[in-house]
Amino acid sequence: MTDGHRFLFATWDGGGAVPPLLSVAGALTARGHEVRVLGDPVLADEVAATGAQFRPWTMAPHRTSREDPGTEVVRDWEAKTPLGAFARLRDRLIFGPAGLFASDTLAELAKQPADAVVTDHLLAGVGVAAEARTVPLALCVPNVLPLPRRGVPPFGMGLQPARGPLGRARDGALGFANQRLWGRGLPELNAARVELGLNRLVSVYDQFHRADRLLVLTSAAFDYPSCAAPANARYVGPRLDDPSWAEPWNSPWPAGDPRPLVLVGLSSTYQDQLPTVRRVADALGRLPMRGLITVGPAVDAGEVAPPENVVVVPSAPHGAVLPHASVVITHAGHGTAIKALAAGVPMVCLPMGRDQDDTAARVILTGGGVRLKPSASAKSIAAATRDVLDNARYRDAARTMAEAIAAETQTDRAVAELEALAISRAELLAAGPR
Repeated sequence: MTDGHRFLFATWDGGGAVPPLLSVAGALTARGHEVRVLGDPVLADEVAATGAQFRPWTMAPHRTSREDPGTEVVRDWEAKTPLGAFARLRDRLIFGPAGLFASDTLAELAKQPADAVVTDHLLAGVGVAAEARTVPLALCVPNVLPLPRRGVPPFGMGLQPARGPLGRARDGALGFANQRLWGRGLPELNAARVELGLNRLVSVYDQFHRADRLLVLTSAAFDYPSCAAPANARYVGPRLDDPSWAEPWNSPWPAGDPRPLVLVGLSSTYQDQLPTVRRVADALGRLPMRGLITVGPAVDAGEVAPPENVVVVPSAPHGAVLPHASVVITHAGHGTAIKALAAGVPMVCLPMGRDQDDTAARVILTGGGVRLKPSASAKSIAAATRDVLDNARYRDAARTMAEAIAAETQTDRAVAELEALAISRAELLAAGPR
């Protein structure tokens, strides 16, 4: 690559969704491109660590402090039902404020043009702005592909692929209901589009299909196979970098300690997970193992009273710990799960909502772990951990996934796709009007 291009990234304080997008931004910066990142003010330091330039949201919803969980934009843990949590995400982030995200994006493009816009797929308003200014658009999905596809159960319910006529009928009925729920965001999305002179859409899904690229930042071997993936979708492999806020870690145990190591990570954002963290600590105290619990920014490590064989820390680089781990206990956030599989480490999944049930369902299908409810007792968590450790089939399945992920990440497919988008834009501008 000789000539640098200009990329405008856009993201939000979405926990595990942030590091993959910023990893791509950092890779482009390292290759000599100019990268700006629109995001919540709390992300300024993380953006700076990539070498990119930070730009704060002004009109769009954003978070200015992580001291109080109540300052989060979605606050889905306050919902009384899964449908209520979904509605909060739809109305407070994806479609409700689409016009505000579009306004901020347009303002930044007016200050300085870009050869391509790259955004978290949930920020529909950013896509509206890019379309209005005819700038190439890439949507990044830091997980499995959530859009409806033939042969794949509706996203958000943690279902396994259908089997037989009854299973297909299940998917059809649930898929219809899912589309109706998403469709309630269509008026706000169309209002943002009409304001910028764009046509109305018939379905909210059309906004995703209009992007030039839909970059799925996971392993194709991890997602459910489908013969009906969108034409603009590309599986570009997972990003395995640790977040910049992860603190260095030195093992407190002697190098020759024979006890298996269990790594615990239960969400980097607030999900009211402290009771689950405490039960996990209790479970590990019942086992002849070592436990490392990383609570992340959302939980105070001092609020967990660990047993003698367990260490609780605010954070640690999972990439450095996983080579020494035998089991991972996780909320099944995609970032933790895919890193565990990339290291060949099986899991005990305790999904707490959001996309975590769907990630856990895929872990189960790969054979690389088991799933429990987040309310599982310490006794049940201990038994599941013991089962995963003692049965080689889980470890063998995880290692099979590790081989697939290693093959997919030999080259940086995400960067290649984005550079191709920017080059196509530059060639079009050089050709001039016809």
